[in-house]
Amino acid sequence: MHPNSSLTGVRVVLDRAVQIQRSGATALMAQETDYGDSAEAVERKGKLTSTLLLVTLVATIGSSFQYGYNVAAVNSPAPFMQSFYNETYLERYGVPMTNNLDTILWSLTVSLYPLGGFFGSLLVGPLVTKIGRKGTLLLNNIFSIVPAILMGTSVLSKSFEIIIVSRFIIGICAGLSSNVVPMYLGEMSPKNLRGGLGVMPQLLITIGILMAQIFGIRIILGNAYGWPILLALTGIPAVMQLIFLPFFPESPRYTLLQKGKEDKAKKALQRLRGWDDVENEIKEMYQEDQSEKAEGRLSVRNLCTFRPLRWQLISIVVMNMGQQLSGINAVYYYADTIYRQAGVADETVQYVTVATGAVNVLMTLAATFIVDSWGRRLLLLLGFGTCCTACVVLTIALVYQATVSWMPYLSIACVIVYVIGHAIGPSPIPYVITTEMFRQASRPAAFMVAGSTHWLCNFIVGLIFEYMRKGLGAYCFIIFGAICLATFFFIFFVVPETKGKTFLEISQIMAKKNGLDEITDSKEFQDLNPPMEDTKQEKLDNAVFTAM
Repeated sequence: MHPNSSLTGVRVVLDRAVQIQRSGATALMAQETDYGDSAEAVERKGKLTSTLLLVTLVATIGSSFQYGYNVAAVNSPAPFMQSFYNETYLERYGVPMTNNLDTILWSLTVSLYPLGGFFGSLLVGPLVTKIGRKGTLLLNNIFSIVPAILMGTSVLSKSFEIIIVSRFIIGICAGLSSNVVPMYLGEMSPKNLRGGLGVMPQLLITIGILMAQIFGIRIILGNAYGWPILLALTGIPAVMQLIFLPFFPESPRYTLLQKGKEDKAKKALQRLRGWDDVENEIKEMYQEDQSEKAEGRLSVRNLCTFRPLRWQLISIVVMNMGQQLSGINAVYYYADTIYRQAGVADETVQYVTVATGAVNVLMTLAATFIVDSWGRRLLLLLGFGTCCTACVVLTIALVYQATVSWMPYLSIACVIVYVIGHAIGPSPIPYVITTEMFRQASRPAAFMVAGSTHWLCNFIVGLIFEYMRKGLGAYCFIIFGAICLATFFFIFFVVPETKGKTFLEISQIMAKKNGLDEITDSKEFQDLNPPMEDTKQEKLDNAVFTAM
């Protein structure tokens, strides 16, 4: 072949590469099949490699599982734990504990967990920015292992205060993990798998709840002798994560955009994707970085006043409020009473509760398989719509169950339908949406806001539900139904579909809602060549002209 013809071919490839970068239109890359080596530019769908699968399991089992486990760990052994509180108090002071003090101490044991989660959420931004996503998860294991040991030895030390303090500390662990794990997985996942992997944290939360319910059965650990072990088991997943997570890569986006280590980010992507050519994904990260230069690194305060992210912020706040204020914890609380009123024997209720937890796990597992085909928005609408309907029918069933013989069975059906509805949408999808609606600079602050909202609403429900139950009875579910309906309409009119889109494309969609169409076009789709890419182009140009 004549040398000049080779040089001409190189020039053509370079010209087309410049055109692709400056237009910012990634669809053009699929047209490069006629330009020699640029055939590699055709976009490939990401696959679930062994590395990606294993890091997902290590991150979720070591962190998300603990969140769910500690939600349910104190439910079954509650009578035995309260007896320990009373016996310890009597042994110390020679008088029995008053009912008011007993109620206060047990309320603290339960409610300090979500309060710790709230404070843990406030630590997300500084930690993930300073030590990274993986580094934060590793550090977070301290907030699990230490309280697990303390709770396991509480009977030996004859101190119920240790349990109360440990519940707060382990709440900090849950607050951090519930925000950092979705962020970590979302930044590592290819866009066609981001939804399914984004639901994995919620799946492990439900598995954690189920395992706590199983271990809490009276003949296993939910008894007078086994409950300290039941509480201490939460440290085992943390130890496993501490051992295995260091063998997996940090988030490539964090490594590239916040640490500036391109070679390390490429190696991480190559391990996660299972192929060597990751230039297109590196380029997309640089484009995202260039398009958000004007934002800078947003703090929570700046995020709350930053107009280009106004509707994104409102959306995640509403979805997290809807998730927690929709009554999921109230339904679980009421479930045992509903089962008993339907004729289920007391000794059998715990097994029916375990079965309900199993339904929750199965439906969340189903969500992992359909979220990338059905879409996030549809699952949210189906979920909140189902929960709203179930709450209304449940209220009717509870009101008339004393007069209509088959109403108790309808109540059981409503509980199961509600759990199914919540598991496919309201429980898992807000984590996915929070990752997708925000880019690298604003994502830590966004997760702080979302996590704080989540845990604060969780704390409020735990604080006031008992008063609602006593004051309103079955009608309290009408309030939860109204919240589900309001959240449904907000999602219908405001939240867009994000499946199969890059972070940059989602940002453009939301910019239109914020009234920033022209700004988005100019910032995101012009002059997106990163300095490092320019340097490479200059070297190639120089090589071509030197050869000439």
